[in-house]
Amino acid sequence: MKQQLFRLIQIPFTLWVLLFAVSGYYFPWLYDWNHGGWEPRQAIVPLVQVIMFGMGVSLSFADFRRVLKMPRAVLIGVICQFSIMPFLAWIFVVLFQLPTEIAAGLILIGSCPGGVTSNVIAYIARANVPLSVTMTACSTMLSPFLTPLLMEFWAGQYVPIPVLPMMRSILFMVLLPVLLGLFVNQFAPRFVNRLGKILPGIAMFSICLIIAITIALARQELAAVGLALFAAALCQNAAGYTLGYGAAWCLKLSHRDCRTVAFEVGIQNGGMATGLAVNVLKNPVIALGSAVFGPWSAVTSSLLASYWKRCHQSELDLDLQQNGLETPVFNNPSEDCSAP
Repeated sequence: MKQQLFRLIQIPFTLWVLLFAVSGYYFPWLYDWNHGGWEPRQAIVPLVQVIMFGMGVSLSFADFRRVLKMPRAVLIGVICQFSIMPFLAWIFVVLFQLPTEIAAGLILIGSCPGGVTSNVIAYIARANVPLSVTMTACSTMLSPFLTPLLMEFWAGQYVPIPVLPMMRSILFMVLLPVLLGLFVNQFAPRFVNRLGKILPGIAMFSICLIIAITIALARQELAAVGLALFAAALCQNAAGYTLGYGAAWCLKLSHRDCRTVAFEVGIQNGGMATGLAVNVLKNPVIALGSAVFGPWSAVTSSLLASYWKRCHQSELDLDLQQNGLETPVFNNPSEDCSAP
């Protein structure tokens, strides 16, 4: 399944994201209509659940047991994930003087866990894929508790934050589908193998559709503050990579693990942020932060991964030879490639 996702995450996927985003802006009627009381915005939560189920079937119980093998690196990554990005979001919200709802949206995307995209990007960059998968799994499991609290702390001054309803929504929208996918992968692997042929494409289409719906619903607000929001998201994303790598380096992780932490910090779960904005905060304008940050981080992470892959290929080959390991295969994420 992850090999399929790897193919889709390349530049053509980025172009599909941009195409859907443009269509949402210039043809909003495609995504903003009402038929018998049903509106496309009502599909956002089910689409997020599909994405999270896809993430779940890519996990295994070994990903959680791996915490015991490298607890320090996982702890560093998770702490960086939930400390650096919300703080950066608040900093750039103030610097760029974003309106209250837009500000809350940028803080929301910063308060979410990493997504499965960071695992794929870690593979491209020849980083530590098992560590990336484990950090993503752990941050996702912690998100029902940490994300609402971080939103209350950093964004409560901009919009009211219903902490308990947000916790319940994350449990239902994110954690439940992930756990379902995890158990399906564990106890019905043949079904997962068949599902793996179509699920990545469905997940990627869901991401594109969520972005298009979000932009269509908040088109006027995006036109008014689009440049400032884009600049803030650009700075947040770049600073996230930099501080994530720098924090891991200062704490003496290996260079491969530093690259892994950088991607885990700089890439956020945009689908979750959009679902919370529309379903809990009841404001599609807040979802603009994830609609802008998500596609931009897909572009920058792909470019950064390709650069690091070229720069560190010889380092990885030597590392694997010294430890008697083979080149890691992405469709077996439980395989340990965490040599220092």
